[in-house]
Amino acid sequence: MKQFNIFVRKEFFHVFRDPKTLLLLFGMPIVQIVLFGFALTNEIKNSKIVVCDYSKDLASQRIIEKLDATKTFKIERSLLSYKEIEESFQSGKVKLAIIFPSNFTSELAHQQEAHIQIIADASDPNTANTLTNYARNIIMNYKKEQDANRQMPLQINTEVRMIYNPELKGATNFVPGVMALVLLLVCVLMTSVSIVKEKETGTMEVLLVSPINPLLVIVAKAVPYFFLSLLNLTVILILSITLMDMPMNGSFVLLYFASSLLILTALSLGLLISNSTNSQQAAMLFSLMGMLVPTLLFTGFLFPLENMPLPLQVVANIVPSKWYYIIVKSVMIKGLGFMAIWKEMLILLGMTLGLLVISFKRFKIRLA
Repeated sequence: MKQFNIFVRKEFFHVFRDPKTLLLLFGMPIVQIVLFGFALTNEIKNSKIVVCDYSKDLASQRIIEKLDATKTFKIERSLLSYKEIEESFQSGKVKLAIIFPSNFTSELAHQQEAHIQIIADASDPNTANTLTNYARNIIMNYKKEQDANRQMPLQINTEVRMIYNPELKGATNFVPGVMALVLLLVCVLMTSVSIVKEKETGTMEVLLVSPINPLLVIVAKAVPYFFLSLLNLTVILILSITLMDMPMNGSFVLLYFASSLLILTALSLGLLISNSTNSQQAAMLFSLMGMLVPTLLFTGFLFPLENMPLPLQVVANIVPSKWYYIIVKSVMIKGLGFMAIWKEMLILLGMTLGLLVISFKRFKIRLA
């Protein structure tokens, strides 16, 4: 037992002297608990809404105050006309619009009945349903407060309109997210192992002493995967439109152009990983674990980003799939053009150029 205890102490010393092991044992569980605890929630909070109040009286203001007082809603701004509602939804930030008619208070006073229109962005059907129900409950709570002091109960009817996805199909939310996930993971994974494979098989020396510029070697590695990924995208679109009834309201050319930017970003990231690792196993591990979890958490198709704390929302901005997800929904579902998505495309272009520069700098033209 004395010898056994000595060996146990030796193993403890090995563990405590190795920072990587300590990070794996204690750092990873803490990060996972904090990250998943804050990110993995279906609770709706801080959803931006707009209000179009034609009535501008005490009753409508009381309901607006009740909406703004909850953690669920955050009033982005008050609109002056009905025409501004579509522009608000096209920006992608607004989830809900509430319209009060000009005769709202007079109808309540004289007819004991009034109407409120609720318009929701149903490109994410689950969020649209949840927000609509929350708004209805707040309006009904106001009605009950008024009924307490009246002999005849009031009746406030809510007319709900779902735009972009009136049938509330789940495919409109998950297909864009799956497209981003598949393209990003496949491109990063396949490219990351390409250069490492040459190192392990010993053919990298032959490529480096060849007349071609060494930087062109890593570019040549990415070109086949770029065209194969475009073919993969075509298959995904055909299956999504024919089998899942995914709408295509925008331009195919614009969608392919935006998808090409994501593919280039993913290929650049894969090249960076391949230049930073010396084995295929390490490259695959970095590609899968380093991209799968962030893509699932921070894209927005599984968990609403506005529910997360501000630091996690900032982290989400460096995940390429978040911006591509916005682009796909804007083009395919909302039918918007280049002017609506140029900011997201510019971000993807900046990520691509930055990753390429880092990849070229880390590429070693000497193996020793």
